[in-house]
Amino acid sequence: MHKVFTGEIASGEAIVRGDDHKHLSRVLRVKPGEMLTVNDLMGHDFEGTVKDVLKDHTVISIIREIEGTNESPVRITLYQGMPKAGKMDLIVQKSTELGAVRIVPVITARVESASKGEYRKLDRLRRIALEASKQSKRTIIPEVTEPRELAEIADTLGKHDIIVVPYENAEGYGIRRLRKEIQEASDIAVVIGPEGGFEAEEIRLLEELGAKTVTLGKRILRTETAGMAAIAILQMAYGDMGGD
Repeated sequence: MHKVFTGEIASGEAIVRGDDHKHLSRVLRVKPGEMLTVNDLMGHDFEGTVKDVLKDHTVISIIREIEGTNESPVRITLYQGMPKAGKMDLIVQKSTELGAVRIVPVITARVESASKGEYRKLDRLRRIALEASKQSKRTIIPEVTEPRELAEIADTLGKHDIIVVPYENAEGYGIRRLRKEIQEASDIAVVIGPEGGFEAEEIRLLEELGAKTVTLGKRILRTETAGMAAIAILQMAYGDMGGD
């Protein structure tokens, strides 16, 4: 069943406009009576049927709210050291598919100045998160925030149950060592360095905040791979990945 997102739901009807309407009308060529899933942008899914396909919008009749959610019991926020050209598109897309609830681009010492310029407009990244949410049938759309300096996110990091920092120098101490702490956590921060990784001072700052520096294995992963790998490991072990 196809899924659409809209903030226009009232009196038992949902109005779908813009790109979603074009996709429904021109690509899928939906007809009155066809079933759809509608999300209200506030974490609620509804079952509905197409009522009318008009020139600039589609009208969907709401049948019922769908109980339950496609979200993991573990809330994971990805704090991503800002990578070079275009890599953040992939990071946002795949992190959304894997179940991240929030993505925060982070400026660290080794972030190149050219990378910072790419984040003046976040519309593209937020659109990617929306499209990935539709594709993966998420119940929520992850928030993609404005870039933050590493020192600025200290208070925010402290609000998570546990902070996991994959680090190439953390030999022999992996996520499995944190099994007990993570099993008791419902809100996890994953902090990833940019190309070139973290500087020693930044690791000290993170550890002072209570972060656990871990290895993801013997191979060094690229910045755009490390976050996805960490989220997948956490979801497989403590979330809902892998099924029953």
